[in-house]
Amino acid sequence: MSDELKYWYLRDHKLFGTLSGSQLKQLCIITGFKKARKAEVIYLSSSDLPRVFLLKKGNIKIVSVDEEGNETIKDIIQKGDLFGELELDSDKNSNEYAKALTDEIIICSFLLSDFENLLLQYPNLALSYTKFVGLKMKRIRNKYANLISKDAKTRLLTFLKEWAEREGKHHGHRIILDNYLTQNDIAQIICTSRQTTTQLLNDLGEKGILHYSRKEIVIEDISLL
Repeated sequence: MSDELKYWYLRDHKLFGTLSGSQLKQLCIITGFKKARKAEVIYLSSSDLPRVFLLKKGNIKIVSVDEEGNETIKDIIQKGDLFGELELDSDKNSNEYAKALTDEIIICSFLLSDFENLLLQYPNLALSYTKFVGLKMKRIRNKYANLISKDAKTRLLTFLKEWAEREGKHHGHRIILDNYLTQNDIAQIICTSRQTTTQLLNDLGEKGILHYSRKEIVIEDISLL
């Protein structure tokens, strides 16, 4: 990938808004870029060269694997999100990977050591990064609070509302989501069984609130969720 294209990818991200043009050009030297297709595994936490990643295009899921080999979706990453070693501390015992959910994925990445040096070199960037990660951690805390305090139906409705706010296409009162998640994916995200998720989606469909298919989810009126 050309340095010019790298430059424009980085310039468009709010994290790097405090950097000058010349600083961004220097940043291009240490930035790696990768493209991936749907279902491709992108990142393994056990890598000998830990990295911080930034998603430029598409959607991916972060999957954790327990000692028995059971997989759980830990997070859904959207365009502009950071993932990887965000706490700037590589966890060799962690067993996670990222998998592409959509047809075309573009990711830029930094070696953890290079990114740490970058934050030391540019204090304004370090402050921006702290705020960025702080907001992400707040979202994760809210997610776990919802899992503890709300029932499965409320968790599903909350998830659908947040998804619609981020990626929904508005057509009057109707909102259309390009669906890149299976019902099993959704079940893992809201921590319930696939059978329960299927029943809840069917109930919403029977009430005319939304229509679920493999390609899209149509929410007739988000105020009804």
